Amino acid sequence: MLQLLLIAVRNLGTHRRRTLMLGGAIAGVTALLVTLMGVSNGMRETLLESATTLMTGHVNVAGFYKVTSGRSAPVVSDYPKLLEQLKQEVPELDYSVQRGRGWARLISETSSLQASVGGIDVTKEEGFRKVVQVREGHLEDLAQPNTLLLFEEQARQLEVKVGDTLTLSAPTMRGTSNTVDVRLVAIAANVGMLSSFTVFVSDATLRSLYQLRADATGAVQLYLKDRDAVPEVQARLRERLAALGYRLMDSNPQPFFMKFDTVNREPWVGQKLDITTWEGEVSFLNWSLSTMDTLTWGLTSVLLLIIAVGTMNTVWISIRERTREVGTLRAIGMQRGWVSLMFLFEVFSLALLATLAGAAVGLGMCLATNAAHPAVPASMQSFLMSDTLHLVVRPGAVAGAIAIITLCTTAVSLIPSLRAAKLEPITAMQHVS
Repeated sequence: MLQLLLIAVRNLGTHRRRTLMLGGAIAGVTALLVTLMGVSNGMRETLLESATTLMTGHVNVAGFYKVTSGRSAPVVSDYPKLLEQLKQEVPELDYSVQRGRGWARLISETSSLQASVGGIDVTKEEGFRKVVQVREGHLEDLAQPNTLLLFEEQARQLEVKVGDTLTLSAPTMRGTSNTVDVRLVAIAANVGMLSSFTVFVSDATLRSLYQLRADATGAVQLYLKDRDAVPEVQARLRERLAALGYRLMDSNPQPFFMKFDTVNREPWVGQKLDITTWEGEVSFLNWSLSTMDTLTWGLTSVLLLIIAVGTMNTVWISIRERTREVGTLRAIGMQRGWVSLMFLFEVFSLALLATLAGAAVGLGMCLATNAAHPAVPASMQSFLMSDTLHLVVRPGAVAGAIAIITLCTTAVSLIPSLRAAKLEPITAMQHVS
């Protein structure tokens, strides 16, 4: 084996130009794959950060309350009692928050927009305070009644600044329209696509708008120490809450604002809880992740096909040039299998070294990009879910890219290597290049 490896390395060194051209192509494909995976993983992490900051916990116990069978509101009644039961049932819990939920029209003097409204107690929202970066005003002021936080894109659309007064308009649980005047106290940096249609008001403001009692909220958001435990926790809560006498909605992995029509058609009144996960609440954004994954593997597959054709041609040329060498090796007793291994080792050594170099280049590009914090054009922010480009490189993904490209490149050299092993010694020794 060691002798075959030495022969392979010697042959790679002998044909430097060919080695550098093919190795450079393999390294380039590897670097591109690592970079694209960094973009894809970065989008996924950005989505998770944005989603769990703005509109969802890892697991949510939300629901709908129906005064009549045809009118529902995203309300959970008597949430303090429910929260105590959740803390007992979820030992994996890190922390929890309660959020008011609503859908209202926000009106300024020059414009208006329809937005998802979140009611928060900013004094208890440590995660929110860490992620949301205030550009103007003070986040602490959101603790006051009749106050509002917007994001930069929304403030530009409504043509407002800190201190301006706007009006929130929405129907109450009983179907009557209600309005509340709110003062803009903070403008925050955009947090991906989700910040384009989400606004935040103080918890007291949301209760006033929808005329809710003090023990009502929109959702209890649970944040786990390990988010891999989400499916287990969701299944356990469905079983335990049903056993405790709570009525539960059928599992439906969609955001709450897409469930109104379904809930309003169901012939029940009163309270039903809805247990969802962060993935279900932001399922309407999965198209961007799917598009990026498809783009990554589609482009990589095309490049791998090109590399495979180039590798196979290179091995054929190498075999043709070394036919007499193969004949000599066979004549002195080398078995057919060892001849095949000799060529496979050569390609494997080249592919492994090239992919390692390409992975290092790709990792360096990702680190340099993160250090530069490049701004993303407005047209791409909805797709990348952020106003800056952030790449996340996972060691397992890099190792997988190295393994896949190395094995694929080696595998395509198998056919010419087996053909080389079938050469008859006398015929091969008499071959003239």
